Amino acid sequence: MFLVVFRNRKRADIDYPAYDAEADRMLELAQAQPGFLSFKSYTSDDGEVIALSEWQDEASARAWGRVAEHRVVQNRGRSEFYESYTLFACDAPRIHRFNSKDAA
Repeated sequence: MFLVVFRNRKRADIDYPAYDAEADRMLELAQAQPGFLSFKSYTSDDGEVIALSEWQDEASARAWGRVAEHRVVQNRGRSEFYESYTLFACDAPRIHRFNSKDAA
């Protein structure tokens, strides 16, 4: 598994309807990419967003980064939507799992 963590803060003057439309389209497009496993996004009380995407491998995640339509939206994100962001990528995450149903 290859994990991508995208931490971001939106601009104060963001056009949320435009952002939401782009985000919905990017999720639809990502889900169709080879190697896509999952995506979830969480917003903290202070407005920071953490978006997690899981990919089969690094090559799949990097290929997603090179999709032409995705690159256009990345550029729009920098010019119109994001105040700041940090992207973390990990090709060998240490995984610990717990499930109370399995512990009995």
